[in-house]
Amino acid sequence: MSAQGWLERAGQRVKDRVVEKVENRIDQKTDEATDKVLDNAEGSVKKSGKKNQKGQKDAEEAAESDENQDEDAVTNSSNKQKLESVTAYDFVPGDKILFFEDFSQDALGDFPALWTTNGSGEVKTVNIAPGNWFHMNGENAVYCYTKNISFPDNFIVEFDIIPDAEYYDGIRFTIYQDNPEDPQELNDDLYPGKGGLHIVPGKEGWSTVGYTDSPDDRWLTGEASKNPVVTEKVNHVIIWIQKRRVRIYHQGAKVLDMPTNIYPGIAFNKIRFSGWDVRSWPMVTNLKITTASPDTRSKLITEGKLVTYGITFDVNKADVKPESYGTLKSIADVLSENPTVKVKIIGHTDSDGDAAKNLDLSRRRAESVKNELSKNFGIDATRMITEGAGETKPVAANDTPENKAKNRRVEFVKQ
Repeated sequence: MSAQGWLERAGQRVKDRVVEKVENRIDQKTDEATDKVLDNAEGSVKKSGKKNQKGQKDAEEAAESDENQDEDAVTNSSNKQKLESVTAYDFVPGDKILFFEDFSQDALGDFPALWTTNGSGEVKTVNIAPGNWFHMNGENAVYCYTKNISFPDNFIVEFDIIPDAEYYDGIRFTIYQDNPEDPQELNDDLYPGKGGLHIVPGKEGWSTVGYTDSPDDRWLTGEASKNPVVTEKVNHVIIWIQKRRVRIYHQGAKVLDMPTNIYPGIAFNKIRFSGWDVRSWPMVTNLKITTASPDTRSKLITEGKLVTYGITFDVNKADVKPESYGTLKSIADVLSENPTVKVKIIGHTDSDGDAAKNLDLSRRRAESVKNELSKNFGIDATRMITEGAGETKPVAANDTPENKAKNRRVEFVKQ
């Protein structure tokens, strides 16, 4: 597209976007008000039945916190509190991993091998979280994953992001369909390919832009101010795409829900990050794409086995992370509806590290899952047994970050 053509198109889109934003803000405020009323009503019902139990539990947790000041105990207590607050999650990650990238195969200080850019960047470590992090730091740059990804109609994207103190907004995560007539490993267009979706996690809120390569189409935009990203903290972003619908989750709540945010006919196959005139670039890692939620009832009751990647843990830890709430709730619902069913919970790890430690870690993780289902979802503990398989039963070779992610899983087997 010529520079003049792009400017004319951009000018028209700016006019259209003003109208679109006004409409969407009205819809968004209405949705937020409705959600608030429903959340308050739900919270009142829960509090009335659990007031005494919660008071006793808070006292016990406060005493435990005073007695145990080591890092693991504090982390465990924090995670449990967060898990209980994640009541607005209505998604469950699927049972198939389509893509995973944690930059573990890249040397510190190097640019990631499977990415390309017209700017600069390097892999780093940080003092507030484990693992390798990709720090993009170019000026007016794009960062494209070089391989195609086969996206279904329904899928979930997750990633961790750490914005620094100077971060405001401008960084875009884009899912798009490459143009088969003009495929580009590095596509530095503002609106790449035949169409796609921009997602901007900002310090003051979220915005989305669905687009096509047709100059006659209007932008499909969304905005929300709820739970923006927090600077100098690890933010876990979850994006659920369901055909044309886009939902974003952050800090234990759904922050944006746009039913028609994507143009029909767009077949996603590429991802990238980009930014123009950004104040600072964040660091990212743990990019994961999974199929949308499986039929938990059918998998567990009919087929007798459920494999899930939706129950997650910190590196070398057994504490269940807050974003596991949706998966745990779906399993608890099935077990509650089928009170005679008993299950075995099996933890699995990849092959990194010592085999004996991995076996012990998998056992502790399986036990943690059992404890969460019993304590927070009311499932009788006698209906669940646990087992750790460690690295002994891989479903993929432990040779890439994606395959290792497939091996890190929790299985439920009907007894």
